[in-house]
Amino acid sequence: MGKIAFVFPGQGAQYVGMGKGFYEQEAVSREIFDKASQMTGMDIPALCFEENDKLNITEYTQIAMVAAEVAILKVLEEKGIRPDVTAGLSLGEYSAIVASGAMMAEDAFAVVRKRGIYMQEAVPTGGAMAAVLGLGSEVIEDALQNVEGIVSIANYNCPGQIVITGQAKAVAQAGESLKEKGAKRVIPLNVSGPFHSPMLEKAGKRLKEDLEKARLMEFTIPYVANLTADYVTETGPMRELLEKQISSPVKWQQSVERMLSDGVDTFVEIGPGKTLSGFVRKINRNVTMVNIDKYEDLAKAMEVLANA
Repeated sequence: MGKIAFVFPGQGAQYVGMGKGFYEQEAVSREIFDKASQMTGMDIPALCFEENDKLNITEYTQIAMVAAEVAILKVLEEKGIRPDVTAGLSLGEYSAIVASGAMMAEDAFAVVRKRGIYMQEAVPTGGAMAAVLGLGSEVIEDALQNVEGIVSIANYNCPGQIVITGQAKAVAQAGESLKEKGAKRVIPLNVSGPFHSPMLEKAGKRLKEDLEKARLMEFTIPYVANLTADYVTETGPMRELLEKQISSPVKWQQSVERMLSDGVDTFVEIGPGKTLSGFVRKINRNVTMVNIDKYEDLAKAMEVLANA
C-alpha cells in the first residue's frame, strides 16, 4: 500500500476568497481563522475574503495563506484523514509543520506574521526573480558563477523549471546568458524582492528570536525540509532550518523525489491553486494528485483518499 503526502503551496498562489467555503461550512475552520485573528490582531477573514489592496503585500500574504491552508488541514484531520509525510513550498513549510504536529497553529501564525514583516522590510531595492524554463540545474548553476553581482538559484521547482534570484541587474544578465545556453524562456516574476537570496539573510536572523519563542512539540508525522530535501523527525534542527530557509534555495523537486523514494504515491495539495500539482506531475506522472482548494473539492478528495 502506498503512502500519502500533504503538500502546501507558498506565496504567489493567494487569491481573494481563499478558504471562504471552509469558513462558512466548517466550525473547525472558523476556529482557525479566528485564532489567526487573535494571534495577529488582524481581521484575517476580511483579509482573505474581501477585496483589498493588502493580500498581495508580503507581510499580509503570508499570514493569510497559512491561515487558509491550516483551516483546510483541520477539516481533513477532523475527518480522520492523515498523511504519512508533509512538505510545503517556502512559506507552505509552516503549514506542513503544523500538519506534522511539531508546532501548534497559534505559534505558526505568530511566527509567520513576523516572517512576512521581516521579509517585507528586508527587501532591498533593485532585487528581482525570474523563472528559467528548459535548462538543467547544473547548466544554470555553472552559468551563474560567471555573472557579476549577486544572483543564485531560489527554487528547484521541477524538471525544466528553476527560479533565479538576486540583484536585478545580475538576474537580467544571467537571463541573457541562460538564453544563449538554450533556455526556452526566462520569465521575470512579479515579486516585491529577491526571495530565497543571500540578500535576505537579515530577515532570517531577525526571525530567529521569534522562532526561539515558538513552542515545539514531538512529531506525530515527519515533514521534509526545503533546505535539505530530507525528513525532519526531531525538533532539534527545526529553528535553524526555518531561519536559513528565507535566504536559501527551496529544494522542491528534490523534496518530492525524496518522498517518492520512500513510497509516497498520493500527493494532496492543500490550499490555493494547483501550482504544486503541476510540479509534482512533471517530476512523476504516475502519482495520484488530489487538490483541496475550494470547499467543493472536499467530497471528491475524500472519495479518492478513502481508496488511497
